[in-house]
Order: sequence, then C-alpha cells, then structure tokens
Amino acid sequence: MTDRSASAQAPGVDLSTPEADDRGAIVRRGAPLDFQTLFRAECSYVFHSLRRLGVQERDLEDVAHEVFLAIHKRLDDYDPARPLKPWIFAFAYRFASDYRRLARHRREQIRDQTDDELEPIDVAPGVEERIDAERSRRLVLDALDALDLDKRAVFVMHEIDGAPIPAVAEALSIPLNTAYSRLRLAREQFAVQVKRLRLRSESDARARRNREMP
Repeated sequence: MTDRSASAQAPGVDLSTPEADDRGAIVRRGAPLDFQTLFRAECSYVFHSLRRLGVQERDLEDVAHEVFLAIHKRLDDYDPARPLKPWIFAFAYRFASDYRRLARHRREQIRDQTDDELEPIDVAPGVEERIDAERSRRLVLDALDALDLDKRAVFVMHEIDGAPIPAVAEALSIPLNTAYSRLRLAREQFAVQVKRLRLRSESDARARRNREMP
C-alpha cells in the first residue's frame, strides 16, 4: 500500500498548505471542545477545504456557515483523542457534496471562471512571487476539478492536509482499501491533468506571442 512518503505529486506543483495541525493548541486530551475556539482556529481551514472540494468562491461563506452549524450541533460527538482536522473535513466533504449536487441540478458549472481572489499568503512576497503563487494555486484547483468528489476528498485530505490514510478512511466512513485505491487513482488523474494544463498554457502563451509579433 502507498502512503504520503510515496506521493506521486506532479513535478513542480506545490501541494503544501499554510494551515498547521494545531489540534494540541485548542483541544486538550479528554477536555470538551469549545466551539468559539474551534471556529477561530479552523475557519480558514474550512474555507480552504471547501474551495479545494469545488465550492465556488462566491458561495464559500454560505456553505462554511452550514458546515459550522453542523459542527456546533455535533460537538459532543467529537473524540479529543482523535485528530481534529479529519473530523472537520468530513463535514466540509458532506456539504460540498450537497452543494455540487444542487449545482448540477441547476446546471451550473462548478468551476469558478471569474475567481480573481487570492488565498491568504503567510508572508508578503514580491509581485513576481505573488503571481507565481497564484498560478500554482489556480493550477492545483483546475487539476482538482478533473477528479470526482470521492477521489478529490481523499487526495486533498492526504496530499494537501497531510492526514494519514487510516484517518482519511475513518473520517470519510470508507474501507481502508477503498481509500488507498481512490488515492492511487486520484494521483494518476491529477498528474495527467497538471501535464495537460501546462501544455495548454504553454500553447496559449506561444499563440499570444505570435499575435504580438509585428
């Protein structure tokens, strides 16, 4: 079986995430989970997760609100002995699934073609670095759009969030072998899509340069 150490990450694609696993900072083992503390610590993570699961930028706030309402109702179900982020991600996954079904029913396109907003960046880079960071972010989101939601959820949890596959399987309520299978297929499809998108981008750039030539 494969794991994160054997990741088939596409060359040159940064799948790292700025959100650290701060479960220990907000939850003491055996202590009740405080919702306000959780909300402050994990709001950004929920927004990032929903976006990576295909929720459009303009709908993030509404869907995140529903996620946190559900989390609030289920706080007593959380086991502090277990990692927090996979538990939270399971809520995001369920609401992203509902969102995508509703969007298909309305015949809307999930991919946000007008999204010009940037995810927060920890340090203030120069203009070129910021442009590169945005291009990388868009490449990842566009490549993720090629995955169905089930594979996408496993890929995001493991490759981006760094959750071990057993925790992924438990959070998504799927057999361990199914989680490994989805991860393998997702890695393959993601790598193919990244290559396709890069070739298209290079082709578009050449076409623009040819048009600009006298």
